[in-house]
Amino acid sequence: MIDKHTLRALKEGYLGRAIYKLQEINKKFEIIKKEDKVLDLGCYPGSWGQYLLTLECNVYGVDVKDVKGLKFKFINKDVYDDSIFDDVGDKFDAVVSDLAPKLGGIKEVDNERSMDLCYRSLYIAKKVLKPKGNFMVKIFDNPMLMEYLKKLRKNFNYVKVFKPKVSKKRSNEIYIVAKSKHNR
Repeated sequence: MIDKHTLRALKEGYLGRAIYKLQEINKKFEIIKKEDKVLDLGCYPGSWGQYLLTLECNVYGVDVKDVKGLKFKFINKDVYDDSIFDDVGDKFDAVVSDLAPKLGGIKEVDNERSMDLCYRSLYIAKKVLKPKGNFMVKIFDNPMLMEYLKKLRKNFNYVKVFKPKVSKKRSNEIYIVAKSKHNR
């Protein structure tokens, strides 16, 4: 069954309901400004890219699933492939990650896979962000969350956990906003 946010997204010409999550997060936390250079990890189907393009951002999207029809630099690679650094370069104002593992239904395994993607996203962000750059990542709420938050606080001045209103109530997905990367 298609939910109301998916229907709204399709009606408004967006590629997915996730666009409303990024809009809400950005409105609240101002992690992305007009004309920023932004790296979108897990960019398929492209709705975040659509939003970023409305802000006239210079968008680089990375995903293993092909994204077509959008005017941004798309890199069709796995985020674990270190050659993405050759493709994207550095000096990004923001890195956003909507990466999620393929869920297998075993909560502990799904949580570990989610955490692994979050740590990989942080690794990428630390390599490509400018000093004072911003990072936002999707994560599944789990017992390993506090350790990850500690790691973020060592690298960013401001860290906040947030669940957008558009997120499904039964979902344990949350987003972490990390602003102003340390210059070290």
